[in-house]
Amino acid sequence: MSQEFQDTIDRAQTVLNQSGKQLAKQAAEGREISTPKLDQFQVAAYDFAWRSAKLFAARALIDYTQHQGELEKELAHFFIREIIGGEKDDEGYRRGAQLIREQEHGGNYGLADQHQMFRKTFKKFAEEKVMPLAEKLHSQDLLIPVEIINGLKELGCFGLSLPQKYGGFQDDNKSDNIGMVVVTEELSRGSLGIAGSLITRPEILSKAILKGGTEEQKQKWLPQLASGEKMCAVAVTEPDYGSDVASMKVVATPKNGGWLLNGVKTWCTFAGYADTLMVLARTDSDLSKRHRGLSLFIAEKPRFDGHSFQYNQPEGGHIEGKAIPTIGYRGMHSFEVSFENYLVSNENLIGGEKGLGQGFYLQMEGFAGGRLQTAARALGVMQAAFESALRYSNERKVFGKPIFEYGLTQWKLVRMAALVQASRQATYHAARLMDEGKGLMEASLVKFYASKVSEWVTREAMQIHGGYGYAEEYPVSRYFVDARVFSLFEGAEEVLALRVIAPSLLKRYL
Repeated sequence: MSQEFQDTIDRAQTVLNQSGKQLAKQAAEGREISTPKLDQFQVAAYDFAWRSAKLFAARALIDYTQHQGELEKELAHFFIREIIGGEKDDEGYRRGAQLIREQEHGGNYGLADQHQMFRKTFKKFAEEKVMPLAEKLHSQDLLIPVEIINGLKELGCFGLSLPQKYGGFQDDNKSDNIGMVVVTEELSRGSLGIAGSLITRPEILSKAILKGGTEEQKQKWLPQLASGEKMCAVAVTEPDYGSDVASMKVVATPKNGGWLLNGVKTWCTFAGYADTLMVLARTDSDLSKRHRGLSLFIAEKPRFDGHSFQYNQPEGGHIEGKAIPTIGYRGMHSFEVSFENYLVSNENLIGGEKGLGQGFYLQMEGFAGGRLQTAARALGVMQAAFESALRYSNERKVFGKPIFEYGLTQWKLVRMAALVQASRQATYHAARLMDEGKGLMEASLVKFYASKVSEWVTREAMQIHGGYGYAEEYPVSRYFVDARVFSLFEGAEEVLALRVIAPSLLKRYL
């Protein structure tokens, strides 16, 4: 069976390679892919990136099924047939649906014992501490309760991606990104806004410091981030530039043994409560240097509750923020933050003098981990939606029988399970690659894929609930609005496809 799958995927890869070679030829400028030339073929480039992401997920799913049971193989079969555009296999999806009903789940996770222990621990925390509060905090747009933050501190949640020598959980000589993925997924299954995203921002800052910080900065900041003593927000995006990082205009000018920040950042999630902001700012006034003129800073501030804050430094600097109302992803609040002569010490320039002009590259190192986490967050929300849909389909009767008995419902549930499992196994594979010091491209692929399919999974879970799916009393409505954010943050899907995935993969054909 697995060889049959492999042959099918190999044929699909051959077709993709043919279109990739043609597209690379059209966008080439010497031995590089020209962005202006590629922009002339954006639809083709986006499609190439999307098909590449699907094939990456398919290969990961095939590898996983080699050591799994009948249900997992049925899901893989369903997934592969869909990729090649085959006719709907009525017998196949019905068999898969009955296996899902009998086993009451959408397939094994395929985790090693240690990671299965992680999963059970944080699943228990999510079900006992997070889920009972999730709907209230979402509907009233409240801040994450301190007891949830403290509970995650006690579990060592904030140090999952940090070496033990800096107070973290990981072996000093061996990375373990799957642990972070598993924990993020289970917390997101409980609630994206009040649990699943808590460790993303410290993850991004930690990776940037590990990559380019001085040893003094590592010794000072990493233990505080690992313990949760310092809570972090990320201030990179600007109102007029979105994902166009190279054109950003927030400036940092040297003065009085430090740097003065001036300008506005937006979509700074958790910036009110956080006492530590990772700020990307322009330190070189020569705009022609674009991303090479950016540096990365750690700006400190007091903690604030609520939807707005302001603070005046003794030195005269000022910072203020106002939360942006959003349809979902509530609990952490996303702020627009303005800096006015806000002083940051020289010690908080990541990398010191050597860090000048390196901010773009350091934040990209952090965002690679953030993208992997976003895939994990999408997994958690999808898993919650699938479980709700499966449960409701067995409870709800229409025309005298449970809606599970209808073929279309069964097809939807099998497709949900297949998409979730493909996303999960692709994310695990990307995490293993990152453990080996690779996987930056793959992290973008799984973020792109899982984010996009999560909208379909949550939409259909909502649809299975009928009118009740539109009611706030059922959490499935929250899953739907939460899932919509994944394709927008940590790299909008268009930017990932056209500026990251397609150019990198097409270059291989030159």
